[in-house]
Amino acid sequence: MTLVAPAVVVPPRAGRKPRRDNRFAAWLFLLPALVYVGVFFGYPLAANVVMSTQDYTVKSFYTGEAPFVGFANYAAVFGNQLFSTAVLNTVLFTAGSLVFQFGIGLALAVFFSGRFLGSALLRSLLLLPWLLPLVVSGAVWRWMFDQDHGVLNAALRFVGLDAVPWLSSTGWALPAVILTNIWIGIPFNLVILHGGLRAIPASLYEAAALDGAGAWQRFRHVTWPLLRPVTGIVLMLGLVYTIKVFDVIMVVTGGGPANATQTLTTWSYRLSFQDFAFGQGAAVGNVLILVATVFGLLYLRSARATLAEAAA
Repeated sequence: MTLVAPAVVVPPRAGRKPRRDNRFAAWLFLLPALVYVGVFFGYPLAANVVMSTQDYTVKSFYTGEAPFVGFANYAAVFGNQLFSTAVLNTVLFTAGSLVFQFGIGLALAVFFSGRFLGSALLRSLLLLPWLLPLVVSGAVWRWMFDQDHGVLNAALRFVGLDAVPWLSSTGWALPAVILTNIWIGIPFNLVILHGGLRAIPASLYEAAALDGAGAWQRFRHVTWPLLRPVTGIVLMLGLVYTIKVFDVIMVVTGGGPANATQTLTTWSYRLSFQDFAFGQGAAVGNVLILVATVFGLLYLRSARATLAEAAA
């Protein structure tokens, strides 16, 4: 006798409706974030692109008329002799800040990777520059850079050196704002790199020490290769942040003296809110957004590669 299993009747499209409902629920959860991004990021960005193609002046606020000029604002910006100065200052400010922020942050991270009395407290105190508002940090450093009453020149006079015109000299103003930004950015590098060092197994250092490796060899062959993914992310984030720094420069020097610290961000502000050439200011802002977007995409790519390496 042959037994036949009863047929299982599957309702038509039984598995599709829940999947469709899940997708609908997922879009509902994403809707607030999409609305927020669209209103506070998408619309201002689109409006800035449109403004960069218009002859937008103060009169336009009252009349609503802003004649279309195409790429005339971009041509005016690229043809301005201040454009090359702003680009060069932006590159020098970004490169100088990144090199010393990362170098000092890495040295401090390696230093604090060892356990000693008071290390946690000292590491917490080093986070203060990162926690303070940027305007406050800029104001404090502006006072420190004061030629007559600043603490830096007071220290120089104490050791028998001449005072330095930090904020009034075209040769010293840019190093002054770079120094300020380095002080602000060191804690970020310290925290991220210290976390990366803590993730490296101690057994690797013990094995290297048993093989006779010194401190420098352990750093070169153990620490640096394993810290490289974190290093890439730290440098890329620092680059995206530093290239658009505005408030520190405006508080310390205001872009002066004689445009010695004028970067793309401060120049965009000057064109828009001091010269009232809103179209040209928007054009400079779009150039800066394009550059930041390129490095942002590189950061996302490096982050995906890091996650892939961690998953492997």
